[in-house]
Amino acid sequence: MSAIVVIPARYASTRFPGKPLALLKGMPIIQHVYQNSLNARLAGEVIVATDSETIFETVISFGGKAVITSPDHQSGTDRIAEVAAAMKCDIMVNVQGDEPLIRPEMIDAVISVLDDSRASLGTLVIPIQDSREIFDPNIVKVVFDSEGFAWYFSRAPIPYHRDEWKSSDQQLSHVTHDCYKHIGIYSYRREVLLQLSALPPSRLENIEKLEQLRAIEHGFRIKVRETSFETIGVDTPQDLERVEQCLNSSS
Repeated sequence: MSAIVVIPARYASTRFPGKPLALLKGMPIIQHVYQNSLNARLAGEVIVATDSETIFETVISFGGKAVITSPDHQSGTDRIAEVAAAMKCDIMVNVQGDEPLIRPEMIDAVISVLDDSRASLGTLVIPIQDSREIFDPNIVKVVFDSEGFAWYFSRAPIPYHRDEWKSSDQQLSHVTHDCYKHIGIYSYRREVLLQLSALPPSRLENIEKLEQLRAIEHGFRIKVRETSFETIGVDTPQDLERVEQCLNSSS
């Protein structure tokens, strides 16, 4: 199956305007994401989808591919769907433009999830090691069946260990290793992506503010694969400092 990586990159950001262009070890964040994505074995092409002429020109200047998309999109999924409508391929991969630590192995993994013909979407999970993340609403948790098909994604702690978490002190005393964190990279069958982008936000999506719940509510099956790789999304200048520390420690 042919696969294309699309990196949605928006200039406007409430907490960190222009973050795709912020420098990380002397290079724009978007360039880190792009170059890491290029190294995926199973992706035939990498494209940045942006509503910003400045981001577009930056990507072109370092030799990347980019397209200008509508400024009216409400989500990265909608931005990718605009690109998908004009492309011929089997799978579209959504790699967030603020994930400079994304690994090519993660992209290959999420593409290969769709080798299962029953899956409409693929995504990645990692066991939670820090017990504080279980109760952090900014960390999305997921529960899935024995074959890896997601039942639900939530900002709440799921599954909830009734007997172990009787008080807040006990909640943070240790990690239960059957709690999984969602890593926000997706593979879509192209026709599924186009269908999803045409649907209005769903009830649970509006409650949890999680787009993937739209797919589940409409009967699309999301299959997850466990990864050993962590990422850090850059939402604030402080996150950028954390990523730089990670890169310095690994070099």
